[in-house]
Amino acid sequence: MSLSLSNKAKAVKPSSTLAITAKAKELKAKGIDVVGFGAGEPDFNTPDNINQAAIKAINEGFTKYTDASGILELKQAVCNKFKTFNNIDYKPEQIVISNGGKHSLTNIFQAILNPGDEVIIPAPYWLSYPEIVRLADGVPVFIRGEKENGYKVTAKQIADVCTEKTKAFVLNSPSNPSGMIYSKEELEEIAKVAIEKDFYVISDEMYEYLVYGDNEVVSIASLNDEIYKRTITCSGVAKSYAMTGWRIGFTASSPEIAKLMSSIQSHQTSNPNSIAQKAALEALNGPQEELKLMVEEFDRRRKCMCNLVSEIPYISALEPQGAFYLFIDVSKLFEMSYKGQKINDVGRLASILIEDYNVAVIPCADFGFDDHIRLSYAISTEQIEKGIGRIKKFVSDLS
Repeated sequence: MSLSLSNKAKAVKPSSTLAITAKAKELKAKGIDVVGFGAGEPDFNTPDNINQAAIKAINEGFTKYTDASGILELKQAVCNKFKTFNNIDYKPEQIVISNGGKHSLTNIFQAILNPGDEVIIPAPYWLSYPEIVRLADGVPVFIRGEKENGYKVTAKQIADVCTEKTKAFVLNSPSNPSGMIYSKEELEEIAKVAIEKDFYVISDEMYEYLVYGDNEVVSIASLNDEIYKRTITCSGVAKSYAMTGWRIGFTASSPEIAKLMSSIQSHQTSNPNSIAQKAALEALNGPQEELKLMVEEFDRRRKCMCNLVSEIPYISALEPQGAFYLFIDVSKLFEMSYKGQKINDVGRLASILIEDYNVAVIPCADFGFDDHIRLSYAISTEQIEKGIGRIKKFVSDLS
């Protein structure tokens, strides 16, 4: 056959995080003791009250289509969450419930982008952002957040790359992969640029509840009316409530954009899973004690991982303020040799670790930083200690 396939689809990069995770699972299935630091999901079970709400929905026959953009009571719960936690006023007609965070972002970019529109993406970034932008015919424009600035970009950096084609800026705080959080003052400066240059801010706040110590998350849409009009806020229940597989995300935007996203979603996926919507409703409205316990446990693991990594020579990391990842600078290892050959790049480093030391880490070239790796502490303390011990052994074996 000589029929051609979609060039756009062929240009999509496979997810390196999923590839590493799949490799770790494959080795584990063979009985190999692999420590997997790739997990982008909590290792806790979904709280039982949420599970019971889903079971109740099934038993009551809540298994039919719902409105394309989600059930009204869940939209109202999302509005209440935004009001009490984020200090932002939204109405149900501004909310779109979707099939997870990726689907929310897909809806957003398909609703706002025309071919050639530019989207500013700060590096390090979650590797799916540029791919989702390209699939919506947008053009990713990258700027680098330096380690000295907590891997965050400045308002000036954003302003400097703006063109007449700039349509949006992606803000992810707390960040995947760095775990860093933008302060209110930093957001105020970014908001000024967004208002002056007149572009949208896509505020991905998926890790908003996973914050440690005295750090706090500020939603950029809460700052003033002008930035509120230009912000599309997105979040979900996956990370905070250990509900990654339930696939419920949500966005809040202007009624006009929400209507467009709802229309797009109605043709692409119909509605979000009806049972999962009832589960998400319980997550938002029900007891929050288990969420607090999960955050406390993540904090203990965060401190443990930071302490262990700080004892390893030649690598370094900033203490994350949120999410559940440690972003590690491994650039000094590239000039060192393993079995007589230079490491040279982060991909080779990750390959050696999984093949010879049974440790799966995420190489961050696809996150815009080709000299860093990402480790998740959404695994047990015992696994963290074992895995970091193996990485320490690897570094000691280098010459």
